[in-house]
Amino acid sequence: MQRLLNLDGLEKWLLRLTGGDDFLTLVLQIFIVVLAVVVANFFLRRLLARLEERARLATAPWNFALVSAARTPLTVLGWVIGIAFAARIVQNETDTVLFEAIAPMRTIGVIACLAWFLMRFIGNVQDNVVSQREARGEALDRTTVDAIGKLLRISVMITAAIVSMQSLGFSISGLLAFGGVGGIAVGFAAKDMLANFFGGLMVYLDRPFVVGDWIRSPDKEIEGTVEEIGWRLTRIRTFDMRPLYVPNAVFTLIAVENASRMLHRRIYETVGIRYVDIDKMPAIVADIKAMLMAHPEIEKSKTTIVNFVKFAASSLNIMIYTFTRTTSWIEFHEIQQEVMLKIANIIAAHGAELAFPTRTLHLESMPAALAVK
Repeated sequence: MQRLLNLDGLEKWLLRLTGGDDFLTLVLQIFIVVLAVVVANFFLRRLLARLEERARLATAPWNFALVSAARTPLTVLGWVIGIAFAARIVQNETDTVLFEAIAPMRTIGVIACLAWFLMRFIGNVQDNVVSQREARGEALDRTTVDAIGKLLRISVMITAAIVSMQSLGFSISGLLAFGGVGGIAVGFAAKDMLANFFGGLMVYLDRPFVVGDWIRSPDKEIEGTVEEIGWRLTRIRTFDMRPLYVPNAVFTLIAVENASRMLHRRIYETVGIRYVDIDKMPAIVADIKAMLMAHPEIEKSKTTIVNFVKFAASSLNIMIYTFTRTTSWIEFHEIQQEVMLKIANIIAAHGAELAFPTRTLHLESMPAALAVK
């Protein structure tokens, strides 16, 4: 009531100032409201900017996330309230039916600004937590963080939509009942989208892979590093640097091999020596196995096999089967190269040679008549 009396007093003062001109008084009232919003937003932005700079230096991720998230939505909220107030002044002066929508539109604007602030706050906290954990070198499951952030943002959007519908006079119980019936039709129409959504949900829950993992599928031509797991698509960067977008429903139907979770890498090679070196085979096999057992990069707790396994067409084959400690692709190849060169040196040290495909031609003695010719 006191506010209305003050507004009436302001209007009377403006009437005296304008000499009783109603239109000019209305324009001046709107101008004062807009000017007040501009000035308030100016000081509000300055205040929030200083708070943001101070919060940026704080160690807790919540302070900066809160101030940064509130900066733009608060400014927009000031304009929403100011414009609604100006429109209310026009409505009181003109009694136009169109301005009856001011109250619900203002309510929706406030709800939208609040939802916008919460979504920005969730995103800022998510980014700050990830960046600070990575800066400290701590382990972080980015997939779980992304999943929680997306679920929170979806919850905010659904809640804002329901509250907005309620403020417009719609019955929530009736809306939910209609949603139950309409959901069946929508489910049939968007079954692929729902399949991808639940496929993404299963990826988040079962976690066969996370962002950053190297995966491949023996069922499909899918291989690369996971860059993003969305609710509909998963983006995989192949080894030729091309993005591959896979619908999440595919992962419920195929086998996925997660190479990033391997414990060791396997060296599985076959080395052949000549048939004439068969007498040197036991010593060669024993020295190769001793070399592997003494190698610092070979995992001793895993299976190591070095055996003469086959009389091949042109060679006597030795199977080498062992595992490296490292899982790095580049380091593995360096270790494998070193092992293969040492095997070649062992063979050469015993006076034997590596075999290669050869063919021996046996000629019978020629008839005497042909020999004379």
